Amino acid sequence: MPIAPNSPRIRLLIQELDCSGSINMATDECLLETALAHDISTVRIYGWDQATVSLGYFQPPDDPDRMLRFGQLPTVRRLSGGGAILHHFEITYSIALGSSHPLAIEPGRLYQLAHEAINTELASLRLPTRLRGSDLKDGPEPFLCFSRGDKNDLVFGSAKIVGSAQRRRRGAVLQHGSLILRSSPHASEIRGIMDLAPNCLIPNDFRDRLGNAIAQRLGNSIESTELTDAELSRVNELIESRYSHLNWGRPSTAIVS
Repeated sequence: MPIAPNSPRIRLLIQELDCSGSINMATDECLLETALAHDISTVRIYGWDQATVSLGYFQPPDDPDRMLRFGQLPTVRRLSGGGAILHHFEITYSIALGSSHPLAIEPGRLYQLAHEAINTELASLRLPTRLRGSDLKDGPEPFLCFSRGDKNDLVFGSAKIVGSAQRRRRGAVLQHGSLILRSSPHASEIRGIMDLAPNCLIPNDFRDRLGNAIAQRLGNSIESTELTDAELSRVNELIESRYSHLNWGRPSTAIVS
């Protein structure tokens, strides 16, 4: 259900073509800029074309854990905080809210609604997931986000399968999160839903279903769309200025219109 009868229009951008970390993070930042400048809210669903580490905004790139375990993998820095994520076999979502959206001032509820939407779609596949409900902290926090425990996590049994993070900028909000489908050979201790429920089949239209489920909780009117020409140009600018210097591995390719 939408959050309120007068909820604003939501753009829905579902990207079937997986992209590099530089493109993905530049696109999320561009959507935050669009939300800030034009008060336009967007839900985006996407994936990654290779195993990639995204560092939380405050994590140093020379962290010993990264250098030891993931030093040869492409690496980008997210706008959001928290621990590093090894993106590989997953579906990722992002939400960029303009300042007039009711949830722009309720960041905790935005986590809850997004994770509840994912939980509902997984339940339709007979996957019993739930919100963790309490924080798990015991000593120093691990390098990887999915080795940490937050009350907003979506878990399967005790395994974290969805984690999210936010960045707020002058009233606008960016939230993005990962749904782990299966483990990566680079971090085999982090299991996905296909490891935990090996008989589960993820339908081909699951990205569409997930995007619509999240968007329906944020607004009454949903418009499926693509990036505008101006946004495509801005993504390319951000790749060059902000998201190319950390990216070891295969070179990033800028988006072209």
